[in-house]
Amino acid sequence: MAKAEQIHLPLSKLQIGLTVKLPLSWKNHPFLFNRVEIKQEAQIELIKSLGVPYVILLSGQELLAEEVKEVVEQEVKQVVKEVDLKALVRKSLRLSQQRFVQCVSASRTAFSKVGSDPEGAYRSSVTLVEEMLDHMLEIDTPFLALVSAGESDASVTQHGISVAVVALMIAKAMDMSKSDMRDIALGCLYHDIGKLRVPDIIRRKKGPLNEHETNFLKKHPNFGYDMLNKSGLYNQTVLNIVLHHHEFIDGTGYPDGLKGNKIPMVTQIVSLANDYDRQLWTENIRSPQVALGYLFKNRAGKHSEALIAVLVKILGIYPPGTLVELSDQSVGKVMMTTKEVKQPQVWACNPDGSEASLRFLTKEKVFVEKVLKLEELSAGAMKALQADMGISFYFSGVPS
Repeated sequence: MAKAEQIHLPLSKLQIGLTVKLPLSWKNHPFLFNRVEIKQEAQIELIKSLGVPYVILLSGQELLAEEVKEVVEQEVKQVVKEVDLKALVRKSLRLSQQRFVQCVSASRTAFSKVGSDPEGAYRSSVTLVEEMLDHMLEIDTPFLALVSAGESDASVTQHGISVAVVALMIAKAMDMSKSDMRDIALGCLYHDIGKLRVPDIIRRKKGPLNEHETNFLKKHPNFGYDMLNKSGLYNQTVLNIVLHHHEFIDGTGYPDGLKGNKIPMVTQIVSLANDYDRQLWTENIRSPQVALGYLFKNRAGKHSEALIAVLVKILGIYPPGTLVELSDQSVGKVMMTTKEVKQPQVWACNPDGSEASLRFLTKEKVFVEKVLKLEELSAGAMKALQADMGISFYFSGVPS
C-alpha cells in the first residue's frame, strides 16, 4: 500500500479479521513482526497496551461499514489535531521560557548602564518594552505560561519582567492604550532598581528584618526615582510608578501614604501586580493560588476590588505554577492558563513521579480535584514536576 493511501485506524476500531501494521520499531513490541493478522481478542488487548494512538490498516477494509469508516476518519483527524496541539503547546512553552530568559538578560544589560550610560540604558529598556508588547499582542487572546530563570530567589530583573507581564495583561484586559502599556512596562522593569542601593545584608536577609533594616529597605522607591530622574530621560508617569509602586489606596503604603485616586491607575496596576508576584517568593506561600488567597484575606481595601477581579480572571482558578491533584489521582503542576478554568494544561505524573507528561485536561474527562502543598508531594513527584522551582510568568500564544 502506498504511503499516501495509508489508513490510520484508531485502536477503538480494531476487530478480528483485520491485518494491521504497528507504528513501532520491532524492538518495542512483543509480536514477531510489525505486521499483525488479528485472529484473537487477546491480540487486540495487547495492541491497546502498547500506548500507540493508532495502527496502520493493511487489509480488511471490507469489514468496516461505511458509517464506521466515517467515524474512523473523524477520530483520526481528532488524533492528528490533538497531536498537533500538543506539539504547538510544547513549542509555545519553550518559546515563552526562551523569551523570558532573554528579557531578563536584556533587563540586566539595561540596569548595568543606568549609571555609566543612561542614554544606552534608556534605549535598551525601551526596545525591550516594545518586544514584550509585540509578544503579548501577536495574538488576540494571550495566556499566561509558567516560566523560570532557574533561580531560587527572584532577582530584581526577573521579578521586574514577571511583574511587567502580569501588569500588561491587566492593562490589556482593561483596554488601556498602547501608550499607557509602554509606561506600565517601563515602570515595571525599573520599579525595584532602587534595591540595588540597599546593602545585600539587608536585601538578601532570610529572616525578619529589624526596624532599622525595614526602614532602609523602604527607601528603595526613592533611590530608584532619584537614579532615573537625574537622567532626564523618563517621563513622569514612569517615574511615578517607580516611586509609588508600594502605595495602597487606603493610604497605608509608602513612601508618601497616597490614597485612592491620588494614585494614578497605571501605578495602581503595577502596585497590585508587584504585590502578587512578591507573594510567590515568600517562604510560607510559594503557591500562585495561595498568593491570590493572601490578597483577598490580607489586602482587602488596599487594592481596587475591580483590579483584583481582573487579576483573578487573568490568572484563573489555578494559576500557572499551582500544584494540583487530578480526578484520576495523578498529580501535576499547571503550566498554562486556558479558557476552561477547571481543566488547565498541566505537567502531570503518577504520585510516585513516574510517567510524567504534558496533559491537556480539556481533551480528557479529567479535572482538578484539589490544590496541593509542596510537602504533600513525594520526592519522586517533586523531582518530576520540578515543584520547588521559582514561579514567574510570560505570555503564551497557544489557545486551549
